[in-house]
Amino acid sequence: MKEENKKSIEFTKEQFLVLMKTVYLGNWMANANRDGSPEYPHIKEYEVIEDYIFSLAPQFGFEKYMDHEPRYGDRYFPTGLFEEEIDVNKLHDEYDEETFWDELSERLGERDFFKKYSKKDWEKMTKDERYIKSIECEIAWEEELENNGIERLGIIK
Repeated sequence: MKEENKKSIEFTKEQFLVLMKTVYLGNWMANANRDGSPEYPHIKEYEVIEDYIFSLAPQFGFEKYMDHEPRYGDRYFPTGLFEEEIDVNKLHDEYDEETFWDELSERLGERDFFKKYSKKDWEKMTKDERYIKSIECEIAWEEELENNGIERLGIIK
């Protein structure tokens, strides 16, 4: 990066810790499901910014939360202590839990909408009618899952 393009910002220790968590969670969101293969590579810009922010951790007294790994291309990684002491694992779990239920009701609702209405039916509907009817299918699943969880779900052979 050219020197004239650099800017400085100041953080308190508490703000920097939040920045570390934010950058960590952003990189996790972008790359957790990528295996680094040529077909599904990591998104480098997220790794690069995480490396940079974690490289600054000692300046804020957070060296215990970063691990410098020169053998991996001068990478900086969060330590196990970071993941254990900071609430990032809790945030992962909360996100995964909420996303699971949202995605499940949305996908089952969409499936049911297309089972209930033929292509000819939904082509005749206005955009608003399609939206309302698809939401009704989704809400039915939201209510089912809220009341019974996955207890009544099964595979029909």
